[in-house]
Amino acid sequence: MNPTMPAPAPAPTAVTPSAPVAVVGPQFCVPYVVPLTVTKKSLSLTDGDFTVTDANDAVVLKVKGTIFSIRHRRVLLDAAGQPILSMHEKVLSMHHRWEVFRGDSSNPRDLLFSVKKSSMIQLMKTEMDIFLAGNTAEQVCDFRIKGSYFDRSSVFYLGDSNTMIAQMSRKYTAASVVLGKDIFGITVFPQVDYVFVAALVVILDDVHRDKSD
Repeated sequence: MNPTMPAPAPAPTAVTPSAPVAVVGPQFCVPYVVPLTVTKKSLSLTDGDFTVTDANDAVVLKVKGTIFSIRHRRVLLDAAGQPILSMHEKVLSMHHRWEVFRGDSSNPRDLLFSVKKSSMIQLMKTEMDIFLAGNTAEQVCDFRIKGSYFDRSSVFYLGDSNTMIAQMSRKYTAASVVLGKDIFGITVFPQVDYVFVAALVVILDDVHRDKSD
């Protein structure tokens, strides 16, 4: 696979990982900061359609939702429309658990990582724990997201540490206000898998939407 590489941006002041953080694949880790914009379509037949663009407004990723499905499911595609990973919400999960698989799969052998709330009750904040497929004990998370529900801003950390790998905030534009679109700006730090981060943002949107409901 030859992904469309997003354009770089000036590096923010932050502690970044000393080694590449490749979850979906090393081809999605680049040696510079990756600014991405995630836009959720306001009018769509499916539930959960997103586009992901880079600093030059070029589409690098797309996300398609399912039509009339009991269980939420998303497929993340590259710019050419080829599936990279699929996200499945587990039915009757008390911690709002999602499982993410390679390609358009749901086979346990293709599991990449899972995401769940750090605690069942979260009012003003949103905290999520991410576990890689090999971390079956799930005693310590491999990644963590901490953020504000009302601001829709979040920071992504390596494990249970202060090492930031990405950050996200809501963007307000004329289109977002008039058309009711949800638009998020993401900063992915150098050598961090930007497809992995984009998938987490899509899952976070679903968690926030359930809070609103």
